[in-house]
Amino acid sequence: MPADYFHGTRVIEIPGGARPIRTIATAILGMVCTASDADATAFPLNKPVLITNVQQAIGKAGKLGTLAKALTAIAAQSKPLTVVVRVEEGETSAETDSNVIGNTLPDGSYTGLQALLSAQSLLGVTPRILGVPYHDTEPVAQALAGIAQKLRAFTYVSGNGATPVGGQTEVTKEAVTSYRKKFGQREVMVIWPDFTGFDVNAQATVDVSAVAVAMGLRAKLDNDIGWHKNISNVAVNGVTGISKAVSWALQDPDTDAGYLNSNDVTTLIQKDGFRFWGSRTCSDDPLFAFEQYTRTAQVLADTMAEAQMLYNDKPLSAGLVRDMIEGINAKLRAMTTAGYLMGGEAWYDEAENEVTDLNAGKLIVSYAYTAVPSLENITLNQRVTDTYLMNFASTVNTGS
Repeated sequence: MPADYFHGTRVIEIPGGARPIRTIATAILGMVCTASDADATAFPLNKPVLITNVQQAIGKAGKLGTLAKALTAIAAQSKPLTVVVRVEEGETSAETDSNVIGNTLPDGSYTGLQALLSAQSLLGVTPRILGVPYHDTEPVAQALAGIAQKLRAFTYVSGNGATPVGGQTEVTKEAVTSYRKKFGQREVMVIWPDFTGFDVNAQATVDVSAVAVAMGLRAKLDNDIGWHKNISNVAVNGVTGISKAVSWALQDPDTDAGYLNSNDVTTLIQKDGFRFWGSRTCSDDPLFAFEQYTRTAQVLADTMAEAQMLYNDKPLSAGLVRDMIEGINAKLRAMTTAGYLMGGEAWYDEAENEVTDLNAGKLIVSYAYTAVPSLENITLNQRVTDTYLMNFASTVNTGS
């Protein structure tokens, strides 16, 4: 209270109560592409640019390289905010990989995939769905996994990065499953093979990156349903076929699709249209086996953390902590009601908050949640019985 003399009544406003928590934006793509003939103003080299109209951006993406093809595949699914970094295509595959992966320049700026890390500071958005369509070789895919971890993002990588095995000249399902074992990050999903579709520039049917399609579909699902739904078993747009023959049957696990899925590889099938089939990540922890398990953890971590910024540097009090806990609980209840979570709760644990820590300005608030699992394996028990013949005579005689 002010110490100077005053004759009257003062009102000191003390804001209190739980604050509403806003979920972070998740349907934001981030990708690295090549396009030597793209509009250099719209897509400068090694500079992250924000696209707000994917369909319109195709007109400035040129015809060479991967940019126009990737944007076309994405636009067929949805029209998400997309951060694009254009890089030069090298004279060799290794040189292209180097350009795609990128590094830090002497002036502190980033190139290639590293440039996605600066999207928040330069563009005000954080990419949450990552990919490098058509150029995700093994070195690129490994770099993508690291970038995804730093951004709390999810990335799709193509099984085409695998090396043919057993004297084969092309990548097979066996090679892809071996390739999958090179990843242990929960942020990664391996997809194989690719789709096919008609290319208006080539005027022919060509391979369409399944990674680009997955990125567009992921954004569509985030907006239409939510991040708790994986990409599996949803019809995709803009494709006409699958680049490799993959056998599949709904009631038979002994198929190519069953083999790939059992090895945590998402594949493609044709059933009432074309679809992704599989929802497993490369996680070495079963807690994050499903795509939505990883994304739920990511969304909650950033949503809850960012919501607490307004409490930083405020005077610590019991009321302040109650406000924080109630805000988190209110958000967890809302997410549960909306179907994003099975349940969740926040609390203050006295054992975790020593007096010396509180005196040093440290506070621990705990919360637990249960993510929404995928209904992946359905069993129907079909039994033969004579029960319904027991009253057969009565039914004949009475006609009912």
